[in-house]
Amino acid sequence: MENKTRNHDYIFGIHTVLEALKSGQSIDKIQVTQNLKPEHFSEILQLARNQKVYVQKVPPDRINRITRKNHQGIVAWISPVAFCKIEDVLPGIYEKGEEPSILVLDGVTDVRNFGAIVRTAECAGVHAIIIPDKGAARINADAMKTSAGALNR
Repeated sequence: MENKTRNHDYIFGIHTVLEALKSGQSIDKIQVTQNLKPEHFSEILQLARNQKVYVQKVPPDRINRITRKNHQGIVAWISPVAFCKIEDVLPGIYEKGEEPSILVLDGVTDVRNFGAIVRTAECAGVHAIIIPDKGAARINADAMKTSAGALNR
């Protein structure tokens, strides 16, 4: 995972989220209000589907609790790290002449536990960690802090 530190965990607004998807930013999930008409965000839905980004319909008050600014009914949760496909990581490990050490995590939902596991994995020489698309702990500021910087490597 490569570091991409952000000032915020989220971005909002139809055009902002659309451009983030087009540029390939790592997005954990997108929340849209239940009353947002599909024609207003159909391109976002298509790009999210292609990039396997989870899209969740929520009541308008949930997004209003996140931000009171002009969110246009959509919020995207940005990951502080860039995710990679394992098939893109493995060749680099072999090119270094190393035997890959891969950790597969499933069912880890607590961000602090995730951070501690990542910290330990780095100490053990793990090259990559595989996590599920859904149902895993969010990689946020708490996970970054608990990992003591290991998520940056």
